[in-house]
Amino acid sequence: MSGEEDVKAKFKKLNAQATALKMDLHDLAEDLPTGWEKIPEVAKKAFDAFRELDEFRKASA
Repeated sequence: MSGEEDVKAKFKKLNAQATALKMDLHDLAEDLPTGWEKIPEVAKKAFDAFRELDEFRKASA
């Protein structure tokens, strides 16, 4: 793979992970009040994924 292909592949992977965690958070919110105790854990994972994606975008620009 070329450098550009590597960047695109990593971006795609990070974006997919962030999107999946966004959906996990959304699903958790829809099921409230069931599972409310999982909010901090799921939110932290989603926050970290989106932060990593944002940092990667900035570094790759």
